[in-house]
Amino acid sequence: DGFWNYVVTHCDLNSTDSKDITFIRSYYYNKLEIVRFDSSVGRYVGYTELGVKNAEAWNSGPEVVQMRNGKERYCVNNVGNDYRSAVTKS
Repeated sequence: DGFWNYVVTHCDLNSTDSKDITFIRSYYYNKLEIVRFDSSVGRYVGYTELGVKNAEAWNSGPEVVQMRNGKERYCVNNVGNDYRSAVTKS
């Protein structure tokens, strides 16, 4: 019993070039994605009524600026290590 609320953050990449990297942070409630930040879009997008309300609030506040920096901070800084690990194990 209870409710599930969780966040998944990941980087989609095809190479180590920053233009080939997408930073995504998805917010879930009871296994349903309600809102997502996607660096290729550059803003939050809501998928449910609650998600749309959150996206509107976050896109007009400092949260969106922090997420726009997420690609550089979270993905680009780590892509070299991640890419080398994946290539050596494939």
